[in-house]
Amino acid sequence: MISLLPLIFTQGLMHVQFVRVDDRWILARGGKPYVIHGVGGTQRLDDLAKIGGNSIRSWGSEKAATELADAEKRGLTMTVGIWLGHKSYFDYSNEKQVNEQYESVRKQVTAHRNAPALLLWGLGNEMENGNNTDVLWKAVGDLAKLTKSLDPHHPVMTVVAEVNQEKIDFIKKYAPEVDVLGVNSYGGLASLADRLQKFGWTKPYIVTEFGTLGPWETGKTAWGAAFEQTSSQKADFFRKNYTESIQKQAGWCIGSYAFLWGWKQEETPTWFGLFLPTGEKTERVDLLEEFWTGRKNPNPVPRIANWECSVTGKKIAPGSEIKASAKLDSAAGLTFEWVIQTETPEQKRDGDGEAAPRRITVANTSSGELTLSAPREKGKYRLALTIRNKSGGAATANAPFFIE
Repeated sequence: MISLLPLIFTQGLMHVQFVRVDDRWILARGGKPYVIHGVGGTQRLDDLAKIGGNSIRSWGSEKAATELADAEKRGLTMTVGIWLGHKSYFDYSNEKQVNEQYESVRKQVTAHRNAPALLLWGLGNEMENGNNTDVLWKAVGDLAKLTKSLDPHHPVMTVVAEVNQEKIDFIKKYAPEVDVLGVNSYGGLASLADRLQKFGWTKPYIVTEFGTLGPWETGKTAWGAAFEQTSSQKADFFRKNYTESIQKQAGWCIGSYAFLWGWKQEETPTWFGLFLPTGEKTERVDLLEEFWTGRKNPNPVPRIANWECSVTGKKIAPGSEIKASAKLDSAAGLTFEWVIQTETPEQKRDGDGEAAPRRITVANTSSGELTLSAPREKGKYRLALTIRNKSGGAATANAPFFIE
């Protein structure tokens, strides 16, 4: 492919910029088109490179020097996140706080601007939640201008939680120096491009987080526990959104960062992670390899065709009988781990500092059917199933119930 721009190097730095070609946007790195095949998270980089990934994204720059060096060793790039203050502790009308944040951003950009693996700057992450105001976006605009003055070789992105007309209008008015919009989109991803067009966004965009439905987007029990999709339902949702809303928007959507390359406790230990706490990969990892390379894994992750549990969403008596079954596309060579666990005692925003569930009962079987007794202690629980194969893959399902 013919280079779009000459190769430009500064102290090992590769020049990155957006180029408009006819009606299409192209991210050019070192003069060549670059489509982001990325993940949110900075661990397991060898695994990422192996399946065709090319970029990682962070939310803050505390470990950026090490992360950038690790990415460079594996031929990966990195969007370096610069965390901006959120409403719970930061007041964008407070001149002192805003000035301190401005100087902090100056130090972060100066420290990492010459890293060869640097792709983009990511200013903030969902800082507009509950605080979508003109003073916030004026501050973001000032930071975008500062970042571009300190580093003209890498584009600047700001990252929002979904989009609406007001957000887009604020960004266009107060932060015109932002080169690309990053959007964290889960249940709304299918309509994202249509909404961006309706709201008048004409610059490129990147899907900076996507994956399963979030706990805020699913149905809930009478006591407020969210229903989690099985790992295979997540994979089906993942495939549809990726093919329809990322691949088909090439030339406007510059790529994506799947969430989360690793695992985290948020509502449950399995909700968002592309891997399990015990290290196994989920079906979505196989899908990313297929999307990015065209290869289908010859040893695929177990796939759940149907999941049923007799107590899903129900209030039951202590010691009641629980029946559950999982039917799989292929059940050969699999192990089944069944766990009755408590709900996390307190849901926290983004799972930050959320305690993991307590495991009450554990049963291991060689089939996808089980009958067991509920605990005697009253409270909120889930029956969680993990199905593992011999090549490091796993499928998951769970069912919330209440003992009264």
